[in-house]
Amino acid sequence: MKISTIKELLNAQILCCEENINREVFSACGSDLMSDVLAYVKDQAVLLTGLVNPQVIRTAVMMDMICVIFVRSKKPGDEIIELAKESGIVVMITDKRLYEACGLLYSGGLRGNENK
Repeated sequence: MKISTIKELLNAQILCCEENINREVFSACGSDLMSDVLAYVKDQAVLLTGLVNPQVIRTAVMMDMICVIFVRSKKPGDEIIELAKESGIVVMITDKRLYEACGLLYSGGLRGNENK
């Protein structure tokens, strides 16, 4: 699924790195616990979270993710946006709750890591 399709499904707003929205992604995860993302997430390209702090972007960089979506209309600050720009990570916000956003993406064909 292209990041542009994710934007449409979630009625999301892109905050940075819009030049990368045509990149293909094959999996996603949703979590507010970055320790869980580090411990359990493998080969996920998209992170959906309600946690708004720089650690989210640092975690995404460590896990080679290319897109972070903040749910519940949570808007990241300038520091977070700058970190994402430096790494080329697309950042979006949506008014959807985490559960609904994950469900919409899953129903649209984007899966988690099914090899577990």
